[in-house]
Amino acid sequence: MSTRRKLTSSMKTHQAARSFTRRRLLKQAAAGGAIAAVAPAIVSPAALASSGELVVMNWSDYLPKTFLDGFESKTGIKIKHTPYGSNEELLNKMRATKGRGFDLVGPTVDRAGEWKPLGLLQPFDMNRIDTSNVVPGLLKGSTDGWTWDGGNHHLPYHWGTEALAWRTDKWQRDYADLSYGDLWSDDLKGKVMGRPHSMMLGIGLYLDASGQVPSNRMLDAYKDEESMRRIWDEITKFAVEHKPWVKQFWNDADAQINGFMQNDVVLGQTWDGPPLRLKSEGNPVTYMAPQEGALTWLDGLTMPIGAKNIDEIYEYINYVYDPEVNGLIANETGYNPVAVGAENHLSEASKKNFSEAYPGDALDRLWWWPPSEPWYTEIRAEYRDKFVAA
Repeated sequence: MSTRRKLTSSMKTHQAARSFTRRRLLKQAAAGGAIAAVAPAIVSPAALASSGELVVMNWSDYLPKTFLDGFESKTGIKIKHTPYGSNEELLNKMRATKGRGFDLVGPTVDRAGEWKPLGLLQPFDMNRIDTSNVVPGLLKGSTDGWTWDGGNHHLPYHWGTEALAWRTDKWQRDYADLSYGDLWSDDLKGKVMGRPHSMMLGIGLYLDASGQVPSNRMLDAYKDEESMRRIWDEITKFAVEHKPWVKQFWNDADAQINGFMQNDVVLGQTWDGPPLRLKSEGNPVTYMAPQEGALTWLDGLTMPIGAKNIDEIYEYINYVYDPEVNGLIANETGYNPVAVGAENHLSEASKKNFSEAYPGDALDRLWWWPPSEPWYTEIRAEYRDKFVAA
């Protein structure tokens, strides 16, 4: 099968997810109660009796303390959380342990092509999960790409974006003029931050939108190696020339927060969660999608082959999908919920942050990360290393 045909098939994974936004969900709920809150997750006597533990490896800011405390209080199950900051870090850990040592891990939905051949995961027993609590489009986004050997290996946990955040006391821009190209303005030299590979993607979107390097919104780079190298050669040239603009690279949520609050960063290409948490706390930081589109992802839950605490896994999953709990997670993290009815439990601050982050037609311009095959991530790492080492 050609790489192009693989891509076309796997791109279907995101079709349903692309059509979902928190605003549309809220509109549906307001229009006629089409989305209703459901009963709290049922905790089995077996889990309560076990008072066991659950060993989770997930993104560094995905399990807020209020969530952990609530789960332990309700089930008696203690969570041991090992954080990470990138899909590469997670995958390397799983390769090293041969899929053992953890009960749940949290890869992003576009990485199925890298996980499937490794045999490190086992399928979920979908009969033990109340999937009626999950927004259908997001559930389909997981199952379409992660179902193999007769079983589904991925469930939605969060969706969110990567766009532009800045110190409002030091820089201003309206949505109509906001662009990834702003990172490279003369007045911001030495004052920006980003994650290397996605910062380079932002450069590619900017070069495409400005007509300098046409790439079909970077989707042509996913066709084959020749197309990718044609586009990424130009991106890398631009990135290396503008390396002096970069104050710091980040790899996780804490580094993004420290950049704004301690390291004199003015403008950054960041995830939505960290700057929106800073904003909710009253700090002079805001976050907004640029004209080229916010980079959008769906993170999930998968079960490694070495998972041991099976009953606890399903208690955790059904607890996460309780709409009140899912809304709490969204309020605490700044990311977006995946449970039906969670919008009824969002704080006013969370709703306000969302509307200000995606003004106008921003939700129609979302850029969903396409499924990436191993060849793509390997070549991207090669270009990323050139940027970082420059």
